[in-house]
Amino acid sequence: MRHWIWILSFLTGSFWTPWAASAQSPGNGKRPPNVVIVFADDLGYADLGCFGAAKIKTPHLDRMAKEGVRFTSFYTAQAVCSASRAALLTGKYSNRTGILGALGPASKQGLGSNNTTIALMLKALGYSTALFGKWHLGHLPENLPTRHGFDEYFGLPYSNDMWPQHPTAKFPDLPLMEGEKIIAHNPDQTKLTTWYTEKAVDFIGRNKDRPFFLYVAHNMPHVPLFVSDRHKGISAGGLYGDVIEELDWSVGEILAALKKHGIDDNTIVIFTSDNGPWLSYGNHAGSAGRLREGKGTAWEGGVRVPFLARWPGHLPAGKEQHEPAMTIDVLPTIARITGAKLPSGKIDGKDTLPLLRVEPGAKSPHEAYYFYWNKHLQAVRSGQWKLYFPHTYRTMAGSAPGADGKPGPYKEAQCGLELYNLAADLSETHDVAAQNPEVVRILQVLAEGMRRDLGDEPPKQKKAKATP
Repeated sequence: MRHWIWILSFLTGSFWTPWAASAQSPGNGKRPPNVVIVFADDLGYADLGCFGAAKIKTPHLDRMAKEGVRFTSFYTAQAVCSASRAALLTGKYSNRTGILGALGPASKQGLGSNNTTIALMLKALGYSTALFGKWHLGHLPENLPTRHGFDEYFGLPYSNDMWPQHPTAKFPDLPLMEGEKIIAHNPDQTKLTTWYTEKAVDFIGRNKDRPFFLYVAHNMPHVPLFVSDRHKGISAGGLYGDVIEELDWSVGEILAALKKHGIDDNTIVIFTSDNGPWLSYGNHAGSAGRLREGKGTAWEGGVRVPFLARWPGHLPAGKEQHEPAMTIDVLPTIARITGAKLPSGKIDGKDTLPLLRVEPGAKSPHEAYYFYWNKHLQAVRSGQWKLYFPHTYRTMAGSAPGADGKPGPYKEAQCGLELYNLAADLSETHDVAAQNPEVVRILQVLAEGMRRDLGDEPPKQKKAKATP
C-alpha cells in the first residue's frame, strides 16, 4: 500500500490519505435526497456558456455552475454511446460490464443481470425511478430499462441515427417505446427533447412526496439534429446552437419543477455528456475547445466532458473542481449521498463526495483512470500525466459533411508511446515521454495492473491487399 501511495504522491506532487469512513452523512434528516441525472449525447466540452461557448447561450446550465460545482477535468469511461452509458449506470469500466461500442438494432446483447444499476441500487431504499430518453443498453425485452430497476421508461432504445434515413448504413424503423411496448415508429424527432422534458416534470410532480431517481438521457445533440419549432432559429450558433439551447431550456424546466414542489434543496442535479463531439459533421457538431480530437478517441476531446452538480445547502456555490473524476464514480458517490448499499462484486468507481464538496486538500481517490477503446487499453491518466500506448485512431478534426449529408472524411492516424503533461499542455501537442522516463515507467506499471484485470486486446491488423 505504501508503494502505491508513494507513486501517487510522486505523480500529483501531494500526499494522499484515505478518506475517513466515518464522514458525516450529507442527508438533511427529512428523507433521502432525490437524484436527477441529465445526460446529453455527443455534447462537446466547450458547448456550454460556463465552459466557454461564445455563440450558444445556456443560462440555466450557467446558473447550475453558479449555484453548484463545475468540474473541469471530468471523464467518460469510453468515448462511445453504449459503453459510456454502461459505465455511468453501473460504476464499472464498460469492459467489466461486457458492453462495448454502440449496440445496434441487430444486436442481441444487453446489460446483463449481473450488473446493478443506480436505479436498482436506489429502489432497495424505496426510491421511485424513471428513465426518459436514450437507453442504448439492449432493446430486447430482457434488456430493457424496466428490467434494470426503472419503474418508468419512455424513449428510444438506441441512437436516433439508427433509422432508415441513415446516410451510410441500413437500419429498420426507429421505435419509440413506453415501458416495454413500442408506441410509434420513426417518431417526430423535433419533439423528443420536449417530450422527455414534459415526462420529467410530470414525474417530479407525481413523486414530490417520496424519494426519486430521475435519469433524463437526451438523444441530442447526436446527429441527425432536431429541434422544436419554439427553439428553431434562436441561436447565433446555428442549428447546433438551437439544439443545445433547447437542452438548456429542458434543464431549466426541471430545476423550476423542483423549486415549485419545494424539493429544490433536497435534490442533487447532475449534468454531463456521454462523450465528446462527433467532429465529422462540421457545423452540425459540437466543439471540444482546446482539447484534441473528439468522439471515438481516447484523446482529451473524446473523453473529457462538461460536468455540473447542484445541491443547494449541501454543495458549495460557484466553485470549480480541477481534480479528475469519471462517470464510474457517480454510482458510489450517490450511494454515499443516499445511504444506499453498494452493489456486490467489483465496482471500479469510488466515492467522490469530497470533490463535490470541494473540500480543502481533497484529491481524486484513484491512482489512475484507464481509457479503453473496445478491448484495447489506449491511455492511462494519473495526476497531471496522461500516457498513451501505441494505437491507430480515426482523426476527424476539420472534416465537414458533403452535400449528400454523409459525414465528412476521416483518416487513420498513428499514436506511439506518448506522454503529455495536461497541467501544462491541455491540447496535447508536446509529447514529453523522452524527458520523463520515470513517469512513463510508473504509468506503465499501473497499466499492467489493469491489463491483468480487464485485459488488453489491440484490434487485429488488416491484411494488405496483394499487388496485382
